[in-house]
Formats: sequence, C-alpha cells, structure tokens
Amino acid sequence: MNNVKKQFSIRDLENLSGIKAHTIRIWEKRYNLLSPERTDTNIRTYSLTSLQKLLNVTLLYNNGHKISKIAKIPDNDIPYVVREIVAKNSHKSQAINAFKLAMVNFDQTMFFNTYNALLGENSFREIFKETFIPLLNELGLLWQTDTISPAHEHFITSLIKQKILLNTEKLQHLNPTKKDKVFVAFLPENEIHEIGLLYINYEILLKGYKCIYLGPTIPMENLEDVMKYFDDIYFLSYFTVFPQKDHVNKYLEDFNKLVANYENPNLWLLGRQTQYINDETRPKFCRTFSSIDSLVSKL
Repeated sequence: MNNVKKQFSIRDLENLSGIKAHTIRIWEKRYNLLSPERTDTNIRTYSLTSLQKLLNVTLLYNNGHKISKIAKIPDNDIPYVVREIVAKNSHKSQAINAFKLAMVNFDQTMFFNTYNALLGENSFREIFKETFIPLLNELGLLWQTDTISPAHEHFITSLIKQKILLNTEKLQHLNPTKKDKVFVAFLPENEIHEIGLLYINYEILLKGYKCIYLGPTIPMENLEDVMKYFDDIYFLSYFTVFPQKDHVNKYLEDFNKLVANYENPNLWLLGRQTQYINDETRPKFCRTFSSIDSLVSKL
C-alpha cells in the first residue's frame, strides 16, 4: 500500500510551490504564514497542512494578491478564495500550479474546475501539449526527488488518463478513413507508464487510422495473434522504464525473430530507454522518435 508523505522539507516546499526557500522563511517570520516543526538537529519540517496552505498562498500571490493581505485571510477561507480564482482563470502557468494543488489535496473538484476553465479557451490537444506534458515532466522530477509520494502521482495521472480516454471515445465510433497502416499500441512486459501511449492512440484515431490498443505489460508472444489478421501493421510502443538498459537490445533481437515471417514489419518506439538502442544491431524496421510531436508529424 502506498504511504502518503506527511512531512516535507523546506526544499520540498520550494520544489512544489516555486517559491524560493529564502522567501518562505521571510513569510514565516514577517507574517507568521507557516509554523514549521523542528527536528532534534534543528532542521525545519512542514506538515501536509502547511504545504497545502503554501500552495494556496502561492496561487493567490501569483494572481496579484499581496502577501500582506493574504496573511490576513483566515486559514479556513483561503481554499474558497482559491477555488473562485481557479474557476475563472485558465492561464496555463496558473493551471499547472492549480493541478499540483489538486494533487496534494487529493481534490478532484479542483482538477475538474481547472480543466474546464482551460477547455473554455483551448482544445484538448492544446491542453495536453501545453499543460499536461509540462505538468507530467515536473511531477517526474518531484517523484524522483521524493517530494511527492506515489499516491499523489497515481491520483493525478489517473485523472489525466480519464480525460484522454474521454476524448478518445469520441473518435472510436468513427470508421477509419486511412487504410495504408494499422497501428498496434502496446507496452512491453512490466511497463505500466501508459499516458504517452494513450495520447498517441488518440492522435492516431484523430488522423483517421485504425489503432488496436493493447495496453500495458504485454508479453511479446501475444503480438503474434494480431499479425494473423492484418498485413500492414505498425507496432507502436513506449519504453519508459522497461525493457531495462541492459535488456533493450535483446528485446529488439527477440522482436526481430517474432516478425521474421511477417512480410512488412514496422516498429515505432518512444521513451527514454530507446537511448540504449545499438544503432548497429537495430532492425531496419525499427524507428525511434524523440517526442510525441515528432511521431505524430509522421502519421
């Protein structure tokens, strides 16, 4: 079971809020904004409540409220003021902070209010590229530095997945208009990071192609069944964590054997593990992409 992180360092607060540690200390002393506890070695630690308050304060501060006035708002009233701003303001940089705040608070309402405000002025594609991708990149760094817990990450990524699936469903009742390729989207065994693949599935359908979405952690031999039905398959996968560094080239070697009798094999790959592919041994049908945009441009 995931344990939600409940104690944060001042560096954690800086990473999440974007407010420098020096400024946080000034706000503490001058306005009594936060009340950190002290360890036996006199190191500041902050509760989840303090972090939530700081993120709320940051959002108000970034929207033009003076810190002196924010400090006078009763703690219980601050979240209501924040929600009013989120509902009215869809500025992208503020939206990222609002999504982070929703994550820390496990607040679905704030997530949906922020998303709906953005949707009033942007398409889903724009929201994903300009807001969700930077947010996910930032969350990756926060997770690696132990600033947020796995529970926080799973909460926010699940909500983003919902939005991708909702928009994908709108396209799935349409018959494909392009017949030269059939995409098969899958993640290798043990790979569970599927947001990127889910979004590419959406883009493929939007472009008018058929896409068979198999999902995460698919054993390679399961792909054999799909090849019996289609002659023009483009396998598509995302190597985020798996295969691991030392197994990437063995994976491609095994994939080469799998499609040995298939007339026109194609494999399109993304993800940070693709950097370990040996170009000298890479199968000719294997193509790597540095970003979602670079792949989508080739559809």
